[in-house]
Amino acid sequence: MQLTLDSFPNAPKNWSLDTAKETAGADGIQLNEDHWDLIRALQEYYHKVEFPHLRQIKDALEEKFHSRGGMKYLYQIMPGGPIAEGCRLAGLNVPAGAIDQSFGSVA
Repeated sequence: MQLTLDSFPNAPKNWSLDTAKETAGADGIQLNEDHWDLIRALQEYYHKVEFPHLRQIKDALEEKFHSRGGMKYLYQIMPGGPIAEGCRLAGLNVPAGAIDQSFGSVA
C-alpha cells in the first residue's frame, strides 16, 4: 500500500510522513504497516476527543489492537511506549502521565 498524506485524514496540519519517518529513524525504528496503523489510530482518537486522557487512550488502543495482542503487542513494536512514542511520531501532544522523567516512558 502506497502511503500518502491522504491516508491520514486526521493528521495535524503541521504533520508529514517524512517528519514521522525522520523521528522514527532517530529513535532507531523502521516504520512498517503496524506502526502506521498505530499512528493513524492515535490521530483518529485525538481528532474525536477534545481532551484525551492517558487511560482512555490506552483503553482505545487495547480495543483497536486486541486481535494483534493489544498493548503488549504495541509495546513490542514501540518499546519507547506506544502512546508516548506513538504520539510523537503522529505529531500529537503526549498526554500527561505518559512519561515519568525519573523512569522513562511508561505508556
